[in-house]
Amino acid sequence: MSSPEGGPLLEGALLEARGVQVEFVTRSGHAARALDGVDVSVRRGEVLAIVGESGSGKTTLARTLIGLQRPTTGEVLLEGRPLTYSTRGLRNLRSRVQMVLQDASASLNPRQTVYESVAEGIRLHKTVASDEQARNEAELVSAAMAEAGLRPPERLFLRYPHELSGGQKQRVLIAGALALRPELLLADEPVSSLDASIRGEILALLLKLRQELGMGVVVVTHDLGLAWNIADRIAVMYLGRVVECGTTEEVLTAPKHPYTRALLSVVPEIEELEPVVLTGEVPDPSRIPTGCRFHPRCPALADGSAERAGIADACRTAPLEILPATGLHRVACHLDRVLSAQPG
Repeated sequence: MSSPEGGPLLEGALLEARGVQVEFVTRSGHAARALDGVDVSVRRGEVLAIVGESGSGKTTLARTLIGLQRPTTGEVLLEGRPLTYSTRGLRNLRSRVQMVLQDASASLNPRQTVYESVAEGIRLHKTVASDEQARNEAELVSAAMAEAGLRPPERLFLRYPHELSGGQKQRVLIAGALALRPELLLADEPVSSLDASIRGEILALLLKLRQELGMGVVVVTHDLGLAWNIADRIAVMYLGRVVECGTTEEVLTAPKHPYTRALLSVVPEIEELEPVVLTGEVPDPSRIPTGCRFHPRCPALADGSAERAGIADACRTAPLEILPATGLHRVACHLDRVLSAQPG
C-alpha cells in the first residue's frame, strides 16, 4: 500500500486516512480547510495519540475516521477498503470502531438510565438474537460495565447521569462502546474534564483494554504528558496537517519540529526543556499562511535561527510535503532538513 505521495503506509493498519481534506464554507463564503491533507494509520492493539492545540484539526480528524464527517477529498479505509457512506457501510464501521466523546455529561441522555445508555448500541446494531434479547442484552451490558470498571454493574443499572460522578459518567460512555466489542476505540479528550486522580484511573483502564482485549485506541488530546504515558505512536497536528509523527519515544525524547518542542516544553514532568511561549494563536483555517503554516509563530524565525541557516525565505514561501503514515519518525520543517544534512 502507498500514500498519495508514494510512500508506504503503516503495514497491517486497521483504520487509515489517506490524503484527507475537509473543508467548510464560512458565513463570508470563504472555504475553511479544517484538514489539509492528512495521512494517519492505526493498527489493532496500538495506542495512537493525535496531539495539538485547539483549532489544529484533531477532533475533525477523529470525526472523519468514525464517518461522522465526510472528506472533501481523500479517503478513509477500514482494513484497506475505502469506507462507504451508505447506512450499511457506516453500520459496519461503527460496529468495529467506537468513539468516546469528550463531555460525558453532555453525551449521556439525562432521561436514560445507565443500563439504557449502555444497551443503546447493542439494540441499534442488533448484537443479540431477538428470541433471547432480554437475557443476552443484560449479560452484554453487565460484562461491558464490569470491563469499564463499574462494579458491581447491577447496582448502577437504574441510576441516572445526575447521580453519577464525573469518572463514573466517563466509564459509562466507555462501557457503551465496549458493549459492541469494537476493535478500535476513538477517545476524544477522554480525561480533560476529570480530576487528576480520576484521569489516572481512566488512562489505566484504556491501557488495560488494549492489553486484555487487544483493542486499538486513538486518543485525541492537547496534552503531550498524557500521550507520553499512554501512546505507542504520536501524530502532532497543526492547522489541519500532521507536522511530526513517529514513536512516542522518538517524538518526545528527540522532538524535531519547533511546534512539538514548544508543546513539550510546558509539560510539568519534563524539566530539561526551557518553556517556550508561542505568540499569537492558531491562524484562521480560511487564511492558511504561505510556506510553512507554522512560520508566523515559529521561535526559529523569531530568534534568527532560520535566518542564520539560510532558510527564512523558504519558511515563509515554500510549501512542505504531506507526511506519510509510515511509522517512521518524520517531520515537516525546513530547518530540520538543513540540520539533518549537516555532518555530525
